[in-house]
Amino acid sequence: MNGFEDDKKPKCDGDEYVKPGPKDLQVQLVISLSLGVSAFLAFCILRRRWKSLYAARKRHAEIELPHLPDTLFGWMPALYRITEHQVLACAGLDAYVFLTFFKMSLQLFAVMFFCAAVVLEPINRHFDPGHKRNDTNPSEFSLLREYAPYSDYQKVNLFGNAGENSGDGHGGDDESFNKNMSYLWSYLVFTYVFTGLTLFMLNRYTLKVIGIRQNYLGTQSTITDRTFRLSGIPEKLRTENAIKSLVEKLEIGKVESVTLCRNWKEIDELMERRTAILAKLEETWSVYISQKPKLPVGTQANGDGTASGAPEVRSDEEAGESERLLRGGHDMQIDRPRPQARLWYGFLRMQSRKIDGLDYYTERLRLLDEKIIAARKKTYEPANIAFVTMDSIAACQMAIQALIDPGPGQLLTKPAPAPSDVVWRNTYKPWWRRRFQSWTVTIFISILSIIWVGPVAALASTTICTIKAIMPSLAETLKDHEIIRSLIQTGIPTLVVSLLNVAVPYLYDFLSEHQGMISRGDVALSVISKNFFFTFFNIFLIFTVFGAAVAGIQETFRKSLTDSTYIAYTIATKIEELTSFYSCFIMLQGLGLFPFRLLQFGSISLYPINRMGAKTPRDFSQIMQPPMFYYGFYLPTALLVFILCLVYSVLPDGYQVLGLGVVYFVFGYFTYKYQLLYAMDQPQHATGGAWRMICYRVILGLVVFQVTMSGYLALKSAFTVAVLVTPLVIGTVWYSWNFKWQFEPLTKFISLVSIKRGEDEEEGVNEVAILDDEREGGYEEDVDQRSLRRRGSTTVDEAREKGLRFVNPSLVVPLEQPWIYQDPPPPFTEESDSLEFAIGGSEGEYSYGAGPSIRSRRDETRVEGIATRPPGPGSGAASSNSSSSISLGDTHIWRQ
Repeated sequence: MNGFEDDKKPKCDGDEYVKPGPKDLQVQLVISLSLGVSAFLAFCILRRRWKSLYAARKRHAEIELPHLPDTLFGWMPALYRITEHQVLACAGLDAYVFLTFFKMSLQLFAVMFFCAAVVLEPINRHFDPGHKRNDTNPSEFSLLREYAPYSDYQKVNLFGNAGENSGDGHGGDDESFNKNMSYLWSYLVFTYVFTGLTLFMLNRYTLKVIGIRQNYLGTQSTITDRTFRLSGIPEKLRTENAIKSLVEKLEIGKVESVTLCRNWKEIDELMERRTAILAKLEETWSVYISQKPKLPVGTQANGDGTASGAPEVRSDEEAGESERLLRGGHDMQIDRPRPQARLWYGFLRMQSRKIDGLDYYTERLRLLDEKIIAARKKTYEPANIAFVTMDSIAACQMAIQALIDPGPGQLLTKPAPAPSDVVWRNTYKPWWRRRFQSWTVTIFISILSIIWVGPVAALASTTICTIKAIMPSLAETLKDHEIIRSLIQTGIPTLVVSLLNVAVPYLYDFLSEHQGMISRGDVALSVISKNFFFTFFNIFLIFTVFGAAVAGIQETFRKSLTDSTYIAYTIATKIEELTSFYSCFIMLQGLGLFPFRLLQFGSISLYPINRMGAKTPRDFSQIMQPPMFYYGFYLPTALLVFILCLVYSVLPDGYQVLGLGVVYFVFGYFTYKYQLLYAMDQPQHATGGAWRMICYRVILGLVVFQVTMSGYLALKSAFTVAVLVTPLVIGTVWYSWNFKWQFEPLTKFISLVSIKRGEDEEEGVNEVAILDDEREGGYEEDVDQRSLRRRGSTTVDEAREKGLRFVNPSLVVPLEQPWIYQDPPPPFTEESDSLEFAIGGSEGEYSYGAGPSIRSRRDETRVEGIATRPPGPGSGAASSNSSSSISLGDTHIWRQ
């Protein structure tokens, strides 16, 4: 007999199948610790040397970060002692919310781990010792076992019984009251306990986040907090005066300013073209400066670097100018070959000729500046969106939380994003085009999710069975090499899934940028949603449900459509078999990859590539900027780990997953705490909006946990116990509905009671809010700490938005001059009397408009291989080779 035939499907016999054993976790533990310890030690060593990389935010003068010692490990206790209020003051509300989720998860799973290890695991060992893989048939428990035949599934359903009792808990009769199966009631009890504990922690931290958010936003004063976005403006109201008059007639407050969005497409495109031409001009200048100069005719280079045949020049400073005049500057001027630019012209631009690159790009920049100055004086067609700034936060919040117009879709109010977060190119797009872009991206992601099913299912079917079907000789060899087999069967799928978690968010971030959203904060929240959908649907659901051979995907879809309980049954069947895989996944993420994130391995590895491509001072300045922290890249994986810990919390070996989950959230909390405080900047300000997304995904995880436990108990023929899980699902869904109506508005808006209206009213109204908050148990901070923070210095958001206003940058931003030397040039102003470009030969003088010219420096400073001045007579040529160096020895640019 073949041993691979059961209903015409390949299946492994116990003799032919090499089961995954404890060696899988041991191999993964060794790999994870090797990666993690090496990366962590490298970080501790390099942190003291590359402070501009690992303490980049310390360069912000407005942020007073707590000091960390420069010792090898002394920074860890100091980082631990940093309080939540310091995180809020130094990193902002979004960082506080992000770290609060890790703290909540850590506390929750620590309690669950204690219960699972002390209570549930002894029960499992006593009543169900066969759940240990070492004591079972190899064909019973495999890492990714083939599905049970569908005929077996039809014999057992979640709400009835059929067939005969087999006596092993897998028959058709209800085994809920069988003495040998009585331990299953403990599963039901702890399903209720863990659900209640999760909802308690979620409710507690939600109240705390809401209290912090209301006080933080209500006591600061930024232009964003006083501005609301007005959309759906009728054509008759599309003027600033009409909008101002309309809002003031509502008698909610005075309007300070109105920014009516207009069709600025022309000037935005001009600014984009100018940026490209400016980069070309700077690159051409860098090539020109770095070239070796030509000596004048009739002169030869001496060994000391001077030119023979040239008149001797006295070093006396007073005589220097007269000597140069007496010498004559024309014939002694050192020249360089000027860079050339190829100009295409004629029919279909098939003809070309070379012209002087400096003159060409300089003239193009001058012409663009003239067009931009003229375009800034034009009046453009108004759009249906405006930003209205009120004189107080209370007036703004009343406008946001009220209905202004009875017409559907007209005069809708929403909180405004920060001025730096507005995507201005989307403000003047028609609403139908933004909606079309949104639906197009959504449909594309849905199709992409279906396409992902094939690769993920193929990855899930990486077992010795599938290898034997394709390469029998390799499968026989792997039977005798346990470590290599563990790497192929568990290590490779875990690594590939982890790499997908790193790579796919970049694709979804690109798609979200083209979805037509008005603010970058909304884009960031959209990236979180999309990436979580990928991790949950593809890595958890598809990996579990479609964990069989790829050929069985179509059959699985058919069965799931014909039977609504098939998915729940399949998850319950497969979830216990995937314990090793998900344990290895969490282990690699927590022990192996978090130290690499702390090390910022991506920035270090990309630095040589970026440095090779950097040619201009602006390029070198950009690679010196601190990396950005995108929540959508990190939060979805943490949410998946949270759901996995919930699902496995009651199952056999659940303590193992919970323990790894605790380690994951401990390492994640301190890794992200360091990065958010010291190493990375946050590009968006979403006012803590990620918390409501976290809550809804936690509730989804609870539902999946409860459905899985119901299916698992039904598989054990404990139908009564399985049905008793149903009230939990109903209660969780009710909590979700209650959260939407009671808590979600407080995560979007600011309550009027929380708004500070003045120093005189602070002791009255706000103290009442404090007492109410403490009475509800939502915010446990004492009054002195609140008052200290309320009367403290400028918040991160206030410092970030200082001097900003709601206006398209293309209309007011100063036009940048080419950045040629080390110091950035002064901006060009429209008040300049002329638009002249003067390019001096040997002196390298560059003058733009009436602004100060940038002349050659007398010191020989360089910017990473680019000379800050053209070499004068008798000086050596500026080398261009150093700018292409890929050596990490030039790490002084990351030092202070």
